[in-house]
Amino acid sequence: MNRRELFKTISATAFVSGFSGIARAQVATPTASPRQVLSLDKGWRFHEGDIPMPLLVTHQETYEAAKAGKGPGAADVKYDDSAWPRVTLPHDFAIAQPFDKNANVDQAYRPRGVAWYRNTLLFTQADHGRHIELQLDGMATFATVWFNGTLVDRNWSGYQSAYIDLTPYAYYDKPNQLAIRVDATAMEGWWYEGAGLYRHAWIVKRDPVHIVTDGVFAHPVKTGDTWTIPVEVTLNNSGDKTAQVTVTSELRDAGGKALATVRAQAACDPLGQGVVNMTLPISFTPDLWSPETPVIYSVATRIEQGGRVLDEVTTPCGFRTTRWDADQGFFLNDRHVKIKGVCLHQDHAGVGTAIPENVIDYRLKRLKTLGCNAIRFSHNAQNTYLMHACDRMGFLVMAENRNFDASPDYIAQLQWLVRRDRNHPSIYLWSVFNEEPMQATEQGYEMVRRMSAAVKALDATRPVTAAMNGGLDAAISVAEAVDVVGINYQQDKYDLFHKAHPDKPMFSSEDTSAFMTRGEYKSDQDKHIMASYDDEAAPWGETQRDAWQAVVERPFVGGQFVWTGLDYHGEPSPFTWPSNSSYFGILDLCGFDKAAAFIHRAQWIDDTPQLGLVPHWNWQAGNKVRVMACTNADEVELFVNGQSAGRQKGDRLRMNYWTLDYAPGFIEARAYKGGKLVAKARNETTGKAVALRLTPDLDALTANGRDAAPVKVEAIDAKGRNVPLAQDRVTFAIEGGTIIGLGNGDPTCLEPEKGSQRSLFNGLAQVIVQAGATAGALTLTASADGLKPASVAIKLNPGCFTAPWRAPGEIADQATA
Repeated sequence: MNRRELFKTISATAFVSGFSGIARAQVATPTASPRQVLSLDKGWRFHEGDIPMPLLVTHQETYEAAKAGKGPGAADVKYDDSAWPRVTLPHDFAIAQPFDKNANVDQAYRPRGVAWYRNTLLFTQADHGRHIELQLDGMATFATVWFNGTLVDRNWSGYQSAYIDLTPYAYYDKPNQLAIRVDATAMEGWWYEGAGLYRHAWIVKRDPVHIVTDGVFAHPVKTGDTWTIPVEVTLNNSGDKTAQVTVTSELRDAGGKALATVRAQAACDPLGQGVVNMTLPISFTPDLWSPETPVIYSVATRIEQGGRVLDEVTTPCGFRTTRWDADQGFFLNDRHVKIKGVCLHQDHAGVGTAIPENVIDYRLKRLKTLGCNAIRFSHNAQNTYLMHACDRMGFLVMAENRNFDASPDYIAQLQWLVRRDRNHPSIYLWSVFNEEPMQATEQGYEMVRRMSAAVKALDATRPVTAAMNGGLDAAISVAEAVDVVGINYQQDKYDLFHKAHPDKPMFSSEDTSAFMTRGEYKSDQDKHIMASYDDEAAPWGETQRDAWQAVVERPFVGGQFVWTGLDYHGEPSPFTWPSNSSYFGILDLCGFDKAAAFIHRAQWIDDTPQLGLVPHWNWQAGNKVRVMACTNADEVELFVNGQSAGRQKGDRLRMNYWTLDYAPGFIEARAYKGGKLVAKARNETTGKAVALRLTPDLDALTANGRDAAPVKVEAIDAKGRNVPLAQDRVTFAIEGGTIIGLGNGDPTCLEPEKGSQRSLFNGLAQVIVQAGATAGALTLTASADGLKPASVAIKLNPGCFTAPWRAPGEIADQATA
């Protein structure tokens, strides 16, 4: 029995480093925590390219270089970086690079290489004696960190955070020099990975006796009809005296009301750690978390000494049960749920991997419109904010490890992922690998066995899986070492695998890989164009329709993850140059609908009528045009200029098709359920483009210099209709903010994603704007030759930078020089 299972059997008992006692539920009085979480996004100097390390020749040079505090080259505290430009994090320096035909195709033909970042931090005497930690959320790809000339960390994955204790090295009332060398020549994946310090950075100041980062695990468990929350708290003492403390955990609802409390006494030795285990008893019937009702509670955990709060941290909490059945698939809260999921990389048009929080929300909102209820994060740990957003917006998450390796360094990466994310109710599966050649070998089996054990030592509440693209019929494979088998493609083997392994739950961890170019309806290989009728897929994959049909017709298949939810930079299969982003997405790189979006709404949404109609109706006389209607209704009828072209039984698996002689005017589809009209969709022949239109995703931002939002750009005719063939080059101007990214969803476009100009692609483009620091309004203006310009104002509300997923209230900036 592991520790987690042991705690399930013991009610309200605390165990702390040899101390044991009864932890009785009491009402705790909330007190402000002295913990400070400060943003370190500002103040950075950036140098693109490497800085040669000095050649050591003399004995004295060699002797001094071997000492702490004697960082070489640009890591030297005295290095002059005054000529380097300033940048603000998150910062992906690859997305600003010009395309290079000779660069790596899967990295979107963007040169990467080595770069340096430097910052000067200021701490005061008020900080003296506190525990000071540097947190770097993501560095692509390998990174070396020096603080005051001492090498304090090496990071070997672009997806792993670094938590670095600066306390031993910090100066007070004098400058502290931070230098980071990032080597993005290394690649961990076959997709666009970005480069540089592409996630947030933080300074966290705490009492010497504190809760370690990611040091609270409080995830509800249901036994019979009873809920409890086993709580595990890891303490650290960087002080020089043993600390006797009280540890309190409190369950709170969304409004902050305390619902249950438990506390225990603990001792923590100098420079030591202690683990406190308690159980929060739940005496009420909690609201359950699900994709439809993502109810979030929180657990506030604090440590006190003599009535003074030393530290406090709040973690998300959601009540839900999950189980897998080998014959019936997946159950959430004892209700059968078919997984309707997508695989997702972390980049977006214009910003690469340095994605603002509102753009993350935009992407998730777009996926919600599809009826999507799950996301597989391919193939690595994701942005922390994204995990909280999945909790809040209601997505089941398959959290995936990047590197398949059971050696200590890589086990540590896996353990970090689990510790960081195990409180999120959205996570329902841990995945230890994707498509590994060793998956059907004894060596692969032994590696997964060890990796699975490492996961379960930290979290025994969720099953472990792996995404297999082979070896399903092997005598030995990793299928024997996981709880649930994920199958990538190989849909012709579902039945054989289920027959051979009748007790092993399974699901489609990746399928489809179908090609589409948004707004195109005739394939042209020479122009790298793929039609949008769902007829073409990669040799290893299936069409959108075939993939879902194979899943939905088999109750034992738990669901699917479509490759992919959105297009992504790099891996432009089936093409190479000049194509530089993928063709696989249900949505394009900007999050705009492809025809696949209509297909999935028809397949995945059950509770509201759905009807999508393609193509546009701007063709040439004499063209024969294939029309596709996508509906979940009983019947669908197509009209051409008011005349019926035929009524068909609705086919939400295969869709409905007609072939027509083109005539200007309109086509209209009408969907019927039970004989009653429930939905209409109409595509009209438009006039020529006469004007531009701008539509922001948000009508207000906070004037904090960080808040950002995407804006849709369209060409419209005299009647205000989108012109689906418009390719106009648009120039943008902005007041009250900054343009931080441009895109249009064209996989072959070689225009810069930074700047002030972008061509429309089939009537659409996207601008990502960032608020300035002055309240009022951000005004974006778009102009193009021969078109009436457009302007939109986004309200800028006064306010400070907040990061509620990190800490409550305002997040101040760490003082820098």
